[in-house]
Amino acid sequence: MKKQLLFVIESLVCAGAEKSLVTLLRLLDYTKYEVDLQLFAYGGEFEELLPPEVNLLPPLPYFTYASQSLRALTKGCGKAETRRALAGRLRYSAALRTGTYNHPQKAVLFWKSAHTCFTPTEKTYDVAIAYAQGTPTFYVADCVRAKRKLAWVNAIYTPTGKWRNYVAGKYAAFDAVNCVSDSAQETFRVTFPEAAAKSTVIYDINDGALMADMAQMENTAAADMACGGVKILTVGRFAPQKGYDIALEACRILKERGLDFCWYALGRGALEAEIRQSMAEKGIEDRFVLLGTRANPYPYYKEADIYVQTSRFEGFGLAIAEARMLNTPVVTTRFDAVDAQMVHGENGLVVDMTAEAVADGIQRLLDDRALYDHITDYQSREKKGNYEEIEKFYRLLDKE
Repeated sequence: MKKQLLFVIESLVCAGAEKSLVTLLRLLDYTKYEVDLQLFAYGGEFEELLPPEVNLLPPLPYFTYASQSLRALTKGCGKAETRRALAGRLRYSAALRTGTYNHPQKAVLFWKSAHTCFTPTEKTYDVAIAYAQGTPTFYVADCVRAKRKLAWVNAIYTPTGKWRNYVAGKYAAFDAVNCVSDSAQETFRVTFPEAAAKSTVIYDINDGALMADMAQMENTAAADMACGGVKILTVGRFAPQKGYDIALEACRILKERGLDFCWYALGRGALEAEIRQSMAEKGIEDRFVLLGTRANPYPYYKEADIYVQTSRFEGFGLAIAEARMLNTPVVTTRFDAVDAQMVHGENGLVVDMTAEAVADGIQRLLDDRALYDHITDYQSREKKGNYEEIEKFYRLLDKE
């Protein structure tokens, strides 16, 4: 009999953890497993890449109700579910007004405010996997019936004080907590010593063959990146950790130096208006181009001359791995997990976390053709993909 699996993640928008999950699902052995997937929000770009064997579950009632206007919720408050959704939404809104909170703290506030709106799953699974920290973890801990529960940590996750204590209580419900890099595991063990013994490391799985095939698919990359000069690419959501402020200042410096280039960014997020304002203030609107998101970003890597990552921290750095596998030279900041995949001077350049250092790294690659060619040659000989990680995943699934 096939094992029954449930994966839970907030959505399948174009981002690292979401792409990692879709890749994993495309590689699973469906002769051994039946898979349900629960999202909290629908319509993300990666949904179209799900394999047909995955059963995408319908929206949870709370998110259906809570997405309505307050007027609609108030009109429908004769129904018990609607009343609970309205109460949960109001509690969460009130909690947010008590201070300024980061994303992990907002997840705690949300679950404290709305958890009573969620009912236990009717189905009991063999294994349930919360594929991200925060709300997916809380939901699986409290509302999913499963013989075994696994949690994924795909970022440097360091809640403190009362926030840490709340999250630690949820991790107590899990049989294993997987971190996507050694540095993420080290941080997790320090932050949650009571759960340290159950932590494991399975890297985000990269399917090199799939990426190469998708990079050759008909796409608008060439038209979107029609700049006549050097083409620089950055991929990542518009969030503080991605260091777009560093990228924008590096772009200004390169323009001031007279470099003929365009810097393209694939992403979206809460900082978009701030990024656009900074572009205008720095006078780089003709050089820094926001392309939005693409379900298939790989033709853009192939079209680019250089891939640049300006992150302040990453659990692993999936976009860097993708650039490497498509033989696009990398310039990246020196975040904690960078050494898990970068060899300075071989598959790219690792530079200080400043705009000047990033600009210098880009300039060095362009001025030193021998170095550029050495990096692309090294990348072409690097191992493509890490299929062995799925064997670790199977062992984790099948552990009794």
